[in-house]
Amino acid sequence: MTLALETTTGLTVRLRLADDWFEVCGLDRLIPGRGVAALLPDGRQAAVFTDRAGRLYAVDNRDPFTGAAVLSRGLTGTHRGRPFVASPLLKQRFDLETGRCLDDDAVHVTTYEVKAA
Repeated sequence: MTLALETTTGLTVRLRLADDWFEVCGLDRLIPGRGVAALLPDGRQAAVFTDRAGRLYAVDNRDPFTGAAVLSRGLTGTHRGRPFVASPLLKQRFDLETGRCLDDDAVHVTTYEVKAA
């Protein structure tokens, strides 16, 4: 979904956690291509992204290769039409829709359903 700038005022980004939605931040805090880290109620972190088309993505912020909470600081891009974030540490790429590591099929990160409301 693409939202016109004038319609985004007051919208918040929310992640689905179990059976409820958790408010992360205002939609106006997201900049295409840059991530935001969100602390979840259970102590984990999520990395939240938007792209230039206004699509929202959320994945676990923890890099499974290093254990560091850094994916929100990663570079975003596309590979064969799939949106990804590349870890700023070892550069492995994670599909933002599925969480699958594009560089090692045995590794993945958790993805979250995300919406602006």
